[in-house]
Amino acid sequence: MTKKTIMFTGGGSAGHVTPNMAIINELDNSKWDINYIGSKKGIEKELIEKTTIPYFGISSGKLRRYIDFENIKDIFRVLKGCFEARKILKQLKPQLVFSKGGFVSVPVIVAARTLRIPIFIHESDMTPGLANKISQRFTTLIFTSFEETKNFFPREKTMVIGSPIRKEIFNGSPQNGRIFLGFHERLPVLTIMGGSLGAKKINEVVRESLKELTSKYQIVHLCGKGNLDKNLMGVSGYKQYEYVNDELPDILAATNIVITRGGSNAIFEFLALKIPMLIIPLSKKQSRGDQILNAKSFEEKGYSLTLEEEHLNRKSLLSFLNNIELNKESFIMAMKGSVQGEALKTIIDEINKF
Repeated sequence: MTKKTIMFTGGGSAGHVTPNMAIINELDNSKWDINYIGSKKGIEKELIEKTTIPYFGISSGKLRRYIDFENIKDIFRVLKGCFEARKILKQLKPQLVFSKGGFVSVPVIVAARTLRIPIFIHESDMTPGLANKISQRFTTLIFTSFEETKNFFPREKTMVIGSPIRKEIFNGSPQNGRIFLGFHERLPVLTIMGGSLGAKKINEVVRESLKELTSKYQIVHLCGKGNLDKNLMGVSGYKQYEYVNDELPDILAATNIVITRGGSNAIFEFLALKIPMLIIPLSKKQSRGDQILNAKSFEEKGYSLTLEEEHLNRKSLLSFLNNIELNKESFIMAMKGSVQGEALKTIIDEINKF
C-alpha cells in the first residue's frame, strides 16, 4: 500500500508543538509519511529534531498587531517563507497540511492553498490568534478547544473538540517523579511552569518567596531557557530546570498543585490530570489577552484560581496558594465532572479520511 504524506506546521512556543506531537504519535506510520515545517531557529526545530520526523526550516516573520519598523522587514520574511514552503510542498506532495498556529504557519498555509492542498487547523485559545485569523479563509476544517471560539470562525467548517492531549502525559509515576527530583512524601509537591519561554515575574516572585514556600512544599521550578539561578542550586526542597521533556509525566504525577501561565494546551493537560491550578496569565501588555480569557473560563468552571500578573507579589502568591490548599478537594471534584471530549481521536479520524 502506498503511503500518504502529511505535513505538520506550527511554532513559536512549545504550546504550538506539543499538540502536533500528540497527533503525530497516534498516526499509523505504515500509512502516513510524516513531515514538519517550522522556523529555522524556533523551539519547534529543537523539539522536532529530537525525533525521527524530517524537519524543514523556512523564513518567518513575527505577526504584530502594532506599528513597528520590523513589520516591513517581516513582510519580506513571510513572502520568502511562502516561496520556501511552496517548494517543499511541491516536492513532497502531501495529501494534507495540519497547522497548530503560530506565525511560522502562515507561509505554509498560504503555499498549501496555492497548491490546492487541504488544510486543517486547531485553535487552542478562547479567541483565535492572528495567525489562525489569517489562515481561516484558506482552511478546509477548523478545530477548537473552547465552545465560545466557534463564534470567531465560519460555523460550517468548525468543530469544537477540546484539546488534543499527549497520551504519555497520563503514564507518569508519582514514585518515579519523586525519585527523579530527590523528594520525599512528607510535603506536597508544587510545580511552577512559566511555559517553554519562561516567565520573568513569576520566576522572581517565586524565588523571593522560597523561604515560606519550602516550609510548606517541595518545589519543581521549570523556569525557561537561560533562567536558572545558580545561587539557588543547593536550596533544600527546590529543584529548578530550564525545561523537561521525558521526565514531565512523572513530575506531574507527583504534583499536588501547579502554578502555570494560561496557555490552553497546558491548562487542558492539568485539567485532564486533575491537578488544582493557580493560573497567572500573560497580561494584556504582553499579549492579546487570550490567556486571561482562558483563565477566566477555567475559574468560572471551578477548576482553578486566577492571579493577574499586575497583582502578583510575595503576599498575594502565598495567599492564593493557601486558598487552593484549603479548597483543593472542591477543585478536584469540579475537574472530575468536566467533559474532556475525544479531541485526539476526532482529529485522527478526520485525518484518516484522506
